[in-house]
Amino acid sequence: MDARTTTRTQLQLAKAGVTTAAMHAVASVERLDAEFVRAGVAAGRIVIPANHHHLNLRPIGIGTDLCTKINANIGNSALSGSVPTELRKLRTAIQYGADTVMDLSTGPDAPRIREAIIARSAVPIGTVPIYDAMRQVEDAADLSADLLLTTIDQQARQGVDYMTLHAGLLRQHLRHAEKRLLGIVSRGGAILAKWMCRHRRQNPLYAHFDDVLDICARHDVTISLGDGLRPGCLADASDAAQYAELDVLGKLVQRCRKAGVQAMVEGPGHIPLDQIQENMEREHVLCDGAPFYILGPVVTDCAPGYDHITSAIGGALGAYYGAAMLCYVTPKEHLGLPNLKDVRDGVVAAKIAAHAADVARGRPGARERDDAISRARVEFDWERQFTLALDPERAREFRRAALRESGTGHTTPQDATISGPETTHYCTMCGPRFCSMRLFQESLRLRRETPGGKRQVATTGSRAKPRRRSDSL
Repeated sequence: MDARTTTRTQLQLAKAGVTTAAMHAVASVERLDAEFVRAGVAAGRIVIPANHHHLNLRPIGIGTDLCTKINANIGNSALSGSVPTELRKLRTAIQYGADTVMDLSTGPDAPRIREAIIARSAVPIGTVPIYDAMRQVEDAADLSADLLLTTIDQQARQGVDYMTLHAGLLRQHLRHAEKRLLGIVSRGGAILAKWMCRHRRQNPLYAHFDDVLDICARHDVTISLGDGLRPGCLADASDAAQYAELDVLGKLVQRCRKAGVQAMVEGPGHIPLDQIQENMEREHVLCDGAPFYILGPVVTDCAPGYDHITSAIGGALGAYYGAAMLCYVTPKEHLGLPNLKDVRDGVVAAKIAAHAADVARGRPGARERDDAISRARVEFDWERQFTLALDPERAREFRRAALRESGTGHTTPQDATISGPETTHYCTMCGPRFCSMRLFQESLRLRRETPGGKRQVATTGSRAKPRRRSDSL
């Protein structure tokens, strides 16, 4: 039977009116009705990347109507990385809040790394199959449609939940890219551009898209339609090349849905703040509400070493205006392969951006954490503040270091049990005398007391006596 007519994918089941266990799980986490999630999947507004072969998967939903998700990229290169190294990155990414992880390995151990990551990950795993295909040839021009399809099929059988496929970059778009300052910065896009120029033929992923859909439908692999012509600098943002590709991606979304394959769309990299809203809204219209998965966007080009910050600024705005998932950017973006610290910093920065957008968009329960940590602050409950922090270890490290440096902290666990940093009613920025919250609490106590030291007792039904001017603060 044709895989495209077999009701097996989340999308096909949703269209048939079936609410799957994965949909129920997503609804529970998102605090939404399961029928709302099913309808969103059926309409293509929500995707649940869940390959049948990823057995230990904890399903998540990605969509504008859900909490903003974040992805962390890991993977080795021909110069750096190994199975143990990438597994440590995986654990770090998940520990600090990554909702999905993409393995972008390009080195010789890529298949083993991918297998190990899938086996040990409860979050969805994504890949870019053209990287693995490219690893098997000497030159981009040596790629073939058969190799690409074989690679996609092999990764689908391994359990990859979603794949970035640059099927919307067409040969006729290259004339627009020639006018750019940075040209094509996407690795997948650049590989396909060289292949098309050498062979003078259309993008093989586009030409064989029906075959790609057959594979993805069999294994319920979500297609992440890659932005091979994403801008790599502000000067190239929102140009003819980027929007020409986006037009094609919108049409490919419809082909995916017709084939029963879940699809999301990848978005721009470098965009000025004033163009973010326009980009989010254009994708929503052209791609009929398909979840938008954006890299950053990076909002300035001149901060190498701090691009986790430049992307978090853009990511918060992007999510506020409708992006469904943010791809993290690490401090090493444009500079090198990230290490464990870079992964941690990148994930937390993206998580902050996603959370800020969720609070602003009124997502169910989004502000509970903020209100809880505020109550802990006013109660000087330091340990609860650490627990509620997006990065508890970093908050605890900073607090202890500040007290040690000021001479009021403790350097040993034995000292800390006497009157440790978690019980001190001030921080080293203000100290005990200038702590605003401490001073205000003392003010409230004074207001409740009479000049003679007795508390005023309100009498029901009686008028309160006017206070003397000296009683007010």
